[in-house]
Amino acid sequence: MAINATGILDSILSHALASGLFERVNGHEPKSAPGNGLSAAVWLDSIGPVVSSGLAATSARLAVNVRLYTAMLADPQDAIDPNLIAAVDTLMTACSGDFDLGGNVRNVDLLGQAGTPLSAQAGYLNQDGKLFRVMTILLPLIVNDVWEQVP
Repeated sequence: MAINATGILDSILSHALASGLFERVNGHEPKSAPGNGLSAAVWLDSIGPVVSSGLAATSARLAVNVRLYTAMLADPQDAIDPNLIAAVDTLMTACSGDFDLGGNVRNVDLLGQAGTPLSAQAGYLNQDGKLFRVMTILLPLIVNDVWEQVP
């Protein structure tokens, strides 16, 4: 019993890479500004138990952030949000179609059975003095039988 962190994150990263939309895809939250093109970064936000656990083991909910970045001053400016929305749509479609991330999770919690559902939030981020338009996807994952329950 364990969380296959590498397998889970690799599955998410492979969807982003396979899309061909991103100039760079990181498996961590960037420590410096990502550049001018469309970028993606994947990292864990939280882990906790889920009610649908059994009597012998506790299942877990992992909330993973998938943040998409583009320069706030990119031209044409009217294309910034449509490009981000298209990228979010592509990744959400991939996660809906690969519901168990290659067998690494029970399921992507698309509709929020164990908390906040698959969703995305737009915003702005100032990093290294550069302003980025971002969309952060909350990717909730359910993993079976992570922690053994010992009487």
